[in-house]
Amino acid sequence: MESQETAKRPIEPNGAVAAQDAEPATKRVKLDDAPVPQVQEEPSQPQPQAQAQPQTEDEKPTEQRQDDRDKRRGIAPIKKEYLVVPPSQVAKTAEVVDDDAAEGRTAPGAEAATGKDGKKKRPKGQNKEREFGIFADAQRLCNSVAWTPEFSPRHCKHGERCNALHDIRKYLKEGRRPDLKVFGGKCPVWETHGKCSSGWRCLFVESHMKEVEHEDGRKELVLTEDPTKIKPEAASLVPPEEESMDARAGMYNVVAPAVKLALSRKKIQHEKSDQYLKWMAKDSELARIHYHKQKDDDDVAKDYAAQYVEPPLKPSEKRRIYFGRETPVLAPLTTQGNLPFRRLCVELGAEITYSEMALGLPLLQGQKADWTLMRAHESEITPPRYTPTGIVDPAYDNSKDLKFGVQITAHAPWIAIKSAETLARYLPHLRVIDLNCGCPIDMVYKSGAGSALLDAPSKLERMIRGMNTVSGEVPVTAKIRMGVRDNHLTAQKLVERLALGAPDIRAVSGAPGCAAVTLHGRTRQQRYTKAADWSYIAECAALVKSFNEKADSLQDTIREADERSLPNGGRMYFVGNGDCYSHVDYFNHVDNAKVDSVMVGRGAIIKPWIFEEISAGQYLDKSATERLAYVEKFAKYGMEAWGSDELGLNYTRRFLLEFLSFFHRYVPIGLLEYLPPAMNDRPPAYKGRNELETLLASKNYLDWIKISEMFLGPAPPNFKFQPKHKSNAYENIEAEG
Repeated sequence: MESQETAKRPIEPNGAVAAQDAEPATKRVKLDDAPVPQVQEEPSQPQPQAQAQPQTEDEKPTEQRQDDRDKRRGIAPIKKEYLVVPPSQVAKTAEVVDDDAAEGRTAPGAEAATGKDGKKKRPKGQNKEREFGIFADAQRLCNSVAWTPEFSPRHCKHGERCNALHDIRKYLKEGRRPDLKVFGGKCPVWETHGKCSSGWRCLFVESHMKEVEHEDGRKELVLTEDPTKIKPEAASLVPPEEESMDARAGMYNVVAPAVKLALSRKKIQHEKSDQYLKWMAKDSELARIHYHKQKDDDDVAKDYAAQYVEPPLKPSEKRRIYFGRETPVLAPLTTQGNLPFRRLCVELGAEITYSEMALGLPLLQGQKADWTLMRAHESEITPPRYTPTGIVDPAYDNSKDLKFGVQITAHAPWIAIKSAETLARYLPHLRVIDLNCGCPIDMVYKSGAGSALLDAPSKLERMIRGMNTVSGEVPVTAKIRMGVRDNHLTAQKLVERLALGAPDIRAVSGAPGCAAVTLHGRTRQQRYTKAADWSYIAECAALVKSFNEKADSLQDTIREADERSLPNGGRMYFVGNGDCYSHVDYFNHVDNAKVDSVMVGRGAIIKPWIFEEISAGQYLDKSATERLAYVEKFAKYGMEAWGSDELGLNYTRRFLLEFLSFFHRYVPIGLLEYLPPAMNDRPPAYKGRNELETLLASKNYLDWIKISEMFLGPAPPNFKFQPKHKSNAYENIEAEG
């Protein structure tokens, strides 16, 4: 929380603080195991009285060092001088965080779980139905004039029936709130791209408009552009009236509204999928007879191979992909994994990114919300870093690879297969299509999608085979968990099936064509309540290595697919996921678990510069000013993605607050007694090295709103925000200061 002293020294909108609060630049800390971080004290912090220097962790006997850790297991080891309560009270004040709440999307009106008595249980840990208020101008401006000079409006399709404003001067005076003063009153979008896609609705419009006097004395308001900043490809993306809704400068994989409309009216044909699904129905019936009579009649079981008919389509040659030690992966994160956040992570060193999970059926129905998740920033369509070491597919061409992939989920094979064909057809910049087989959220699980597929291996295999057949050159991958229940782990069998195919028919049908598998080291039942099991991930990694070797022995089968059509020449990559919070965690997992790469989820939201640490191979003690600069960047990137008008600005505010609900949990390493830090350690109440650092550590969402106002201006009166984590939803308290 802010102290009273903070209020006397306000934080400037550009992130600067008063001189006495100035901080040194990022401190680079190289530590092997767990020594005391040597960090310079902040100038604004009073120096502690001289006292005998305590032993460092390395100087203490091993037994004593372990005892000290055990005494505070689960509690972030913050130095005594920064605690706001006595050390004996730390356990009572430590924050309890429920990350299950932030894992998946929820639908409005979703039914609560029911208990044994049939009564609905009260939702725990998560705000199921959150409202954020209505973000709209006082009076709506008609699209026919929203991007045009005052005297040259477009034709209004509603004519005299239109109830929106057509008078630009009246709109600027009465229809919206006054221009914002943050960023010096200059539009961040215009400053970067030379034009603003929000037009007259922009809340910085005074910085890119002018009044032109004509020869007849009339004065006309016009929007200005800077041709030197406009990229040619951005100028021709879509018409201005559509650009405000669907495309922004620097955005790719923007699907035209006409395509989404055609999907919603079922006018898009899926020729490949329809042909394949017709074959799959017959083959599934043949397999059903085979499995049902396998125990009673060996002749019928053996007859499956004789009756097998090859599918009518053959997978296209796939683009080769690469996962390696130098390619840390940003996980597909629901809500938090939006385009501005991914852009920030790529800037900090993330080499592979994924969209938020989209539902397959809404994609096929042309729903705008799910198609918007498919957009990528121009920084994501560049090749990932590549240092060829070890076994690499000789056909891999790094120049044709890119960072961005999409993730979908589906409860039925036809949805997954048609979605894959549709995505490959309309998204030109796509690394992979990833099938989510691990989402634990009830809404997804009960529909038969997500982690429900872990208990349906045959259906999962059919999905991957079909998606691989119709996805063109785009490879198909899968993300799984260890299993649904703690006492029934299924990942090893699933990995084998995805690598080689079902045991009794693989010699006939070959491998499913899965290019990579990511394993989250938890079960659905565990959610985030236990640490990720990296020993189990290591076991699966060893199996994948043996499966890749075994796959070569299948090449002599008559019906084996052409090697050119197999992802990575038949080699399946394996990525581990779970509890990666530092470069030490990352390289330990790569070296000890023998995974190809590591996918980072919550660790990246709490500490986006984890990718920078991985690249540098050392801890980085980011100052509060540097961390606030990341918040500023997110705000700017959000306005570029969603617009600088009232609607876009408050979309940015909402997702910035979602980001801050994790970002505030970062504990600077300069405040820790020893390293390495642990993501699941609960931080006790503490003060930072200056007032800004204390503010950034606030658990009060009202303080998060205050931070957002530094860059997005005052929140509208009707703006609402509740974190997904109910433990942070302080409804009845006011922000200090």
